[in-house]
Amino acid sequence: MVWEAILWVIFFLMTMGLIALNLYQIVCLSDLEADYLNPYESSARINAVIVPEFVLHGVFCALFLLTGHWFMFLLTLPIACYNTILFMKRQHLIDVTEVFRFLSAEKKYRIIKLAFYLLLFVLVIFRILSTATLSAMLSVFHFNTTEELDIRSSFLEF
Repeated sequence: MVWEAILWVIFFLMTMGLIALNLYQIVCLSDLEADYLNPYESSARINAVIVPEFVLHGVFCALFLLTGHWFMFLLTLPIACYNTILFMKRQHLIDVTEVFRFLSAEKKYRIIKLAFYLLLFVLVIFRILSTATLSAMLSVFHFNTTEELDIRSSFLEF
């Protein structure tokens, strides 16, 4: 049970990382839309975090598969497949010359991904709490089998 709780804390940290990377991309796109950043700087900042986000999401999905959390694996698999398809077609990076043309679509795509990551965040928090509650309940009923019960000591105490 301790390993299960540690695993869910790792999933929690990975989810926080995915949310942070996605929020950073949304902020960069919003700054570009408001003309606070030029297209070169904004594209460079976003392109620098896209591949780490894809890798982190892929590891996140693979860990769910390896640990036998099938529902969470099947929930994260479509985005992992979509990220893989984008990467293989080389459409994952933002093009500097056409950034304004797809600005609205890119922003909507990242907002939808943020909503998905927030759903994952809620599910992971729920699983952390349920694992901790179950672990606490089982620890109450856990008997230490290494100690032998000495019946005489309970009768001889006055």
